Amino acid sequence: MQSARDLLQSPEFRRIVRRRWTIALLLTAALFVAYYGYVLLIALRPELLARRIGAVTTLGIPLGVGVIVVAWTLTAVYVLWANRRYDPEVERLKSGLES
Repeated sequence: MQSARDLLQSPEFRRIVRRRWTIALLLTAALFVAYYGYVLLIALRPELLARRIGAVTTLGIPLGVGVIVVAWTLTAVYVLWANRRYDPEVERLKSGLES
């Protein structure tokens, strides 16, 4: 058994924290690229988004929906990663703590 102080200073704990931050930053960057890319398209190429792809639908509508779907997908990726990798590692480390 180890103390909480020892756990917080352990290489295993630091590795888990570093991995969580890496995953979070990568997914955040991907979301920013999708969202701000769409916003930049609106600002810089409005004629592209105004192009009709149906009787009443413009290209901007499915691209906007795509940004929302990307956000949901990135959230699902994080949840799956956390449930399968992060949470079990945290539980394993917590089980080694002394009460």
